[in-house]
Amino acid sequence: MTPPMQDHDSAELRPYQNGFRWDGVELRPYKQDDAAPYKAVSRQELFAHPALGCQLRYFEVAAGGYSTLERHEHVHAVMILRGRGQCLLADRVRDVKPFDLVTVPAWTWHQFRATAGEALGFLCMVNAERDRPQLPDEQTLAELRGRPEVAAFLAR
Repeated sequence: MTPPMQDHDSAELRPYQNGFRWDGVELRPYKQDDAAPYKAVSRQELFAHPALGCQLRYFEVAAGGYSTLERHEHVHAVMILRGRGQCLLADRVRDVKPFDLVTVPAWTWHQFRATAGEALGFLCMVNAERDRPQLPDEQTLAELRGRPEVAAFLAR
């Protein structure tokens, strides 16, 4: 049997540069608008291909920064590449370090924070077509803050 034709036009190498940057990849703000609270986060889309239906993105949270506290229908995987910090997953705070893999299930509250006085950088694999994140309402925030560990995390 003859193998299928290869799509050589989509073959690509994106060389890594110092400072967690890649050739030909635009450094973008974390979110498109300021409707969701976050602090000092950048985003780079490293890979997207329609045949695979996903995106591989690199996020960097500056020291003292944090991603949006949110949840959504889509699952995603996060691989820590740089720095140390913490993440909130559901109602638990976890320390994270390079090469830890964090699986965020559907509809799970989550947030990443660079809490160790250094940048926290991570790869994130998500569906290319995905729902918009939901932000917590006051009741949800009160419930999350009912756990002292989570309250301390959110207060930073």
